[in-house]
Amino acid sequence: MLTHALIGDAGKTIELGWKGGARSRFHAMWLRDNALDDKTRSAGNGQRLITILDIPAETRIGAASIKDGDLEITFAPDQKTVSFPAAWLTANAYDRDASRKAGWTGDAIRRWTGATMQNSVPRAGYAAAAHDSDVLREWLSAVRAYGFAVMDGLPAESGALCKVVDLFGYIRETNYGRWFDVRAEVNPSNLAYTNLGLQAHTDNPYRDPVPTLQILACVENTVDGGESSVVDGFAVAAALQAENPEGFRLLSSYPARFEYAGSSGVRLQAKRPMIELGPDGELICIRFNNRSLAPTVDVPFAEMDRYYAAYRRFAELIEDPSFEVTFKLEAGQSFIVDNTRVMHARKAFSGSGKRWLQGCYADKDGLLSTLAAIEHQFKEAAE
Repeated sequence: MLTHALIGDAGKTIELGWKGGARSRFHAMWLRDNALDDKTRSAGNGQRLITILDIPAETRIGAASIKDGDLEITFAPDQKTVSFPAAWLTANAYDRDASRKAGWTGDAIRRWTGATMQNSVPRAGYAAAAHDSDVLREWLSAVRAYGFAVMDGLPAESGALCKVVDLFGYIRETNYGRWFDVRAEVNPSNLAYTNLGLQAHTDNPYRDPVPTLQILACVENTVDGGESSVVDGFAVAAALQAENPEGFRLLSSYPARFEYAGSSGVRLQAKRPMIELGPDGELICIRFNNRSLAPTVDVPFAEMDRYYAAYRRFAELIEDPSFEVTFKLEAGQSFIVDNTRVMHARKAFSGSGKRWLQGCYADKDGLLSTLAAIEHQFKEAAE
């Protein structure tokens, strides 16, 4: 609840007081640019109808008052009066302590290890998720929070994994096709197509932008071994930062290079750090793939030794069983991973029996959009 509104700096700013003693400040230009009236934003889609150049450079707050619990402001020199709901101001307040430690993650992210997740793998049945928005919401929310989830009950047939993507978005087609098969082959073009074990990795770091989601679905699995495993790269990065801040700085400050040229007519290259931070220090992406790592040439000579020591330690932590969650996919089961965060691996398997998985890529913006839309519907229903 708002208690007061004090104009300051000759109308350039305003200080708001809240019940309980909290205070927050806003700039006049910011408030005018984010006004919620139908001349500033479309009532249908919320998009802005004006540009920054449509707002007078000398915009100030001429008057401010609290009416029915919300803030009402009249801007000068155009004498435009706009109301801002108190809840909206609280949700969008930016006057806060900015001293966050590099490597922070948002409130929706839940880091995990084997101890916290092995016996509580998030999962849902396909039929239930397809017909019950509450089940789908819980499953998508788990992907947002933990970076992976399992889905049961798919048809054990080729292409069934597309049904998972259809629940929230669209398949991202690549040079591997709309989807690709993962099973043992003679003279494979990619090590994924052998019966060898694979180190925990993120997929396709040689793409820019990288596919942000991967789905793997089991069509047949009668081999000994071949278990799937996942590792929370955000948790591993936090562990590295805790024990070796300098190593964390090196892996997040300098780019690695990745490349792929395993198919005729395809030569993919990308240059990004193994641990990527946003401008404000937020941990936003992990890229780790020993198979496609190209020579690192962007680290200064004076720091290359320490960079490689940090890379080795990062790899050791990724291989630490305490970070690993393991499960074996049966026919009709699939799992999804946030490819910007969660690394996946495969145990070696025997030559007897058959192991046939299919994989495809999708993008996280579609999943988060669908989740936000469902959550909005639930919120409106509750109100």
